[in-house]
Amino acid sequence: MSAAREVRIAWLVAGAVVLAYLNSFAGVFQFDDFKVIVANPAVHSLAAWRDDFAGGIRPLLKLSYTLNWIAGPGEAGFHAFNLAIHVANTLMVFWLAGRIAGAYGLARRDACAAAAVAALLFGLHPAQTEAVTYVSGRSASLMAAFYLAGLCAYESGSARGARGLLYGLSPAFFALAMAVKEVAITFPLALLWWEACRPGPRDWHSIARRQAAHWALAVVAVALLLAHPLYAVRLAPALDWESVRNNSITQVDAIAYLVLRLVRIHPLNIDPDLRFANEWNLTLAVEAVLLAGLVLAAVLSRKRRPWWALAVAWFAIQLLPTNSLLPRPDLANDRHLYLACMGPFTAVGIEVARALSAARRRAWAAMAVVALLLAAATALRNRDYASEVALWEQTAGVSPGKPRVFNNLGVAYEQAGRPDLAEAAYREALRLHPGYELARRNMER
Repeated sequence: MSAAREVRIAWLVAGAVVLAYLNSFAGVFQFDDFKVIVANPAVHSLAAWRDDFAGGIRPLLKLSYTLNWIAGPGEAGFHAFNLAIHVANTLMVFWLAGRIAGAYGLARRDACAAAAVAALLFGLHPAQTEAVTYVSGRSASLMAAFYLAGLCAYESGSARGARGLLYGLSPAFFALAMAVKEVAITFPLALLWWEACRPGPRDWHSIARRQAAHWALAVVAVALLLAHPLYAVRLAPALDWESVRNNSITQVDAIAYLVLRLVRIHPLNIDPDLRFANEWNLTLAVEAVLLAGLVLAAVLSRKRRPWWALAVAWFAIQLLPTNSLLPRPDLANDRHLYLACMGPFTAVGIEVARALSAARRRAWAAMAVVALLLAAATALRNRDYASEVALWEQTAGVSPGKPRVFNNLGVAYEQAGRPDLAEAAYREALRLHPGYELARRNMER
């Protein structure tokens, strides 16, 4: 297969992603968008952004909001930026997945097929809408853009012996990813993962030399995070044994939810009803056994199908900052899958390319059907973001036991000029949680 044909396939994948997200431009600001963008003066001008730089967090993310805010045209501009980032990420996944497939002996044509499958799954899976259509979900997709770019630079630099890519551009992309979202701290682990993708013996001395700048940068980043007053306040209460223990138990349910979300594309939920747990119960025990079974199966397959062990490892690396020991208010959200899903989707791509290499036309036909189903599910999910009422009505249907959902639905009704429905939603929030003061104040004002 020629390089020109591979490029055409990559752009066909990108085109499919654009078509699936065309109706995302009808989306409006939602939930956190108001706090971090609409009502946040720090992102309304470059001067305000500069003044916030020293004491704030995620400066590059805020700069992207600022540039969108002053450039216009309103929400459409934000959606255009988010979609452009997602398309760029999809193309990088295509390139990286192709390199992984080639490393495991797939012929160039089959490696391209594996890459196309992985990129289509990544670009069209409806769970990605939370990082693309939800404007403030950009924190996940923009961080992933620099993260993947850093990995691409590292791979290209390693293959070509280009010191500028290895010691300059790749660490720079890592730093930019950290300036978007601190969960990018896992990048050095991702580089070790990438080296593990290469079959055969490894020269760890050369690997250490190639990655030294990244690890040094990670140490500096951790020191800066710990010195920052906002992170120090958040981390200090989380370091006691009881908190770590309870969060570890709770995260079993959260991780099981995210794993299931990879294959269950409907219904989606911007505010899943996941609860904190202090003790084990039957549901958590079953989920723990199933998760352990998946890990064991991947480990046992590492000789015959090592890409599955690597898929699990990539998934775990990406969830370390959000779904491990440290507590967080929201246990799991679909945007946590944004970067994590690349590993499993690459493994699926390799399996599809291997199994169907002798039936190329049928393989592409089957993939086209899957792509159409995913694109349709994505387009349908985008419609939920067309209004606050639509989004929170849908969320109330899938999280009927969560008070915050009904409070947010009440606010949406109130802003839409539907006071009777707003009061009913607030009352439902209070029925679920009688001590919910925010819902009480909203109802009484």
